[in-house]
Amino acid sequence: MAGEAGLEITDLAVHYGPVRALRGVRVTVPRGAVVAVLGANGAGKTTLLRAVSGTLRFHRGGVTSGTVSFGGSRLNGSPAAAVARGVVQVPEGRRVFARMTVAENLRAGALGVRDRTKVAEARDRVHSLFPILAERPHQRAGLLSGGEQQMLSIARALMANPSMLLLDEPTLGLAPMMAARIAATIREINEQGTSVLLVEQNAAMALGLASHAYVLEVGEVALSGPAAELAASDEVRRRYLGVGTPETDRPVGIGADAPPEATPRPVRTLPRWTA
Repeated sequence: MAGEAGLEITDLAVHYGPVRALRGVRVTVPRGAVVAVLGANGAGKTTLLRAVSGTLRFHRGGVTSGTVSFGGSRLNGSPAAAVARGVVQVPEGRRVFARMTVAENLRAGALGVRDRTKVAEARDRVHSLFPILAERPHQRAGLLSGGEQQMLSIARALMANPSMLLLDEPTLGLAPMMAARIAATIREINEQGTSVLLVEQNAAMALGLASHAYVLEVGEVALSGPAAELAASDEVRRRYLGVGTPETDRPVGIGADAPPEATPRPVRTLPRWTA
């Protein structure tokens, strides 16, 4: 809803036992926005989503400092509390209930919704977004293609009528055509009023969908700003978009004759975006 507070992550630190995964992370997702989080494997992207959705404890992790709030209310680290506040995560790797049918997977996503009218409306919505699921209600989820399983995973999350969707690598392992379809659907979901925090290694796709973006490096925010500015940044283009010239392919800030390991690459920080 316009004007309401969205997701606010402030000075977040997360540990898995003695191992620090995130430190001092600040991320803001206004109501109705798509915000992308980029970074290499192990940068802390999935950990960030787990901290928001309250699922860290299932992975032997925990928030050690900082806060996560949504709609002006602090989330207490419980998955049930996050869902009750309208925050739902679609985990990496689809994670559908393979032995259950498409219809049963969708019903599982609506287990916490008591209003049957809202359940019916949510089902109509996901059938409109993913017509193929409407055509196969009795097919076992495990027999769907990878792209269809990703559709089902997103649809199952939408059955809870979320205000904010946390998407973890939704195009991972998909063919380019299917990835494009998923991207188009994410845009449509957002246009229908659902905020999105998108973790995605396909940086070009993510920056094309998002209004703002953050880059995580080793558990800290290294870059942040409007998505268009990050997409135009030499640093982001070289490291995440695979774009470079012979002059820019070497680490930024290093002389032509200096070996990369000899001179540290300075981290560029774009003007930090604030809501």
